[in-house]
Amino acid sequence: MKARKEADEAVILTDVPARRRENKFFTPRRRRMLTGWLTGVLFALPVILGVLIFTYYPAIQAFVSSFTKDGEFAGIYHYETIFVYDPDTWPVFGNTLLYALVSVPFSLVLGYFLALAANFKVKGIALYRILFYLPVVIPGVASGLLFAHMMASLNSNGVFNMILHSMGLGELPFFEEASTSMLSLLFMSVWTTGGSMIIWLSAFKNIPSTLYEAAKLDGANAWDCLVHITIPMSTPLIFYNLVTGVIGALQCTTPLVIVGDRFGTAGGGAGNAIYFISVKILNEFGYTFYEYASALAIVLFAVVGIFTLILFKTSKWVFYGEEK
Repeated sequence: MKARKEADEAVILTDVPARRRENKFFTPRRRRMLTGWLTGVLFALPVILGVLIFTYYPAIQAFVSSFTKDGEFAGIYHYETIFVYDPDTWPVFGNTLLYALVSVPFSLVLGYFLALAANFKVKGIALYRILFYLPVVIPGVASGLLFAHMMASLNSNGVFNMILHSMGLGELPFFEEASTSMLSLLFMSVWTTGGSMIIWLSAFKNIPSTLYEAAKLDGANAWDCLVHITIPMSTPLIFYNLVTGVIGALQCTTPLVIVGDRFGTAGGGAGNAIYFISVKILNEFGYTFYEYASALAIVLFAVVGIFTLILFKTSKWVFYGEEK
């Protein structure tokens, strides 16, 4: 009986196609899934390699270098130098934090109200949106050179001072004096407010019009709709712009290098009034103090991480939808 059973099983197996007997794991459906997965990986491979080579590897290398001196392990030597012996540390961090705390809220509010104005359905509104967004596409270096020229002194044919002089309002020092350098830099930051305006507009378009219709039926005016509908419904993008704005402000570099080098020394502007931590890192690399610059970069990374964590921990005011 056993021999007959084995013979019957052999006959049955010979009737099954060979490709079905090979491997039950690689079914046609699983082959299609694997092919699709491999195709996706191949298309994403350039980006993955770019991130690994040009982002993660330099970050790891900088972290390791921050604990070395002349190629040898030095512990926290560079970090001790930053917080104890370097006289530039606290001024540059103070300038950076002051700029971030002032420029980010100001840019958020201005961009928000520009977007509200650009959201009206009036004739020519598309041209208005284009005009406010155009400065965003100008490279940072070109923008810095443009403002450095416009904010120059009257003797250097500064455009703003020529206009003020023609109106009999005298002359402003702008970046040429420490007392007005930070205000001039904050004025420069308004130049790219149109970038956030586009994001606000996308938030406004996603607010259901039925909410406004119901509010108007209840007697709500434009201000009530703004406070109780528009702002609460756009809080997710307010939070997004807040986080990205803080990160960008703490890492601000390009305009500082342009105007700082022209009106001061080492990119710090007159009296180092606009000497930021990012510019100091760049200077340390320029002086070939790579290991010390790496330690500064790690400290800046920690500061950015702390501020980002605080923003996420205090984000209960963000409305993501109705609670279930």
